[in-house]
Amino acid sequence: MIGGRVLDTSALLAFATESSVYCAALVWTAVTESIVLAIPSTAIAAAWATADPDKYPVLDVLLQLHVTVIDPLDGARARTVGLLGGAQADAHAIACAQQRGWPLVTAEPARYGAYGHIGVEIEALP
Repeated sequence: MIGGRVLDTSALLAFATESSVYCAALVWTAVTESIVLAIPSTAIAAAWATADPDKYPVLDVLLQLHVTVIDPLDGARARTVGLLGGAQADAHAIACAQQRGWPLVTAEPARYGAYGHIGVEIEALP
């Protein structure tokens, strides 16, 4: 069975800003071990909107890794995201993790408490 992790906006920013050694280790271990990193397209958009321009090249590197898969916000996914409610990027990350059955990596685990029982393992960045 193929496994992986779903990275939310806060995880993308933690990697880009090098504020989490754990996140960097997770990404480079994924590259070495061919572990898939699923990134919701809305998380990418939110990261680009919030990151300092000097961090754009780091985000570009992450998006171009052979283990990175972009989860699009297509019609079916938009319906699921809309039904979850809340912030679009957060709901998209939850929907992606639910469908894949993978942990959701985040630097801000409290933000998912408002969603109640979502059936997703939350992997908090230390």
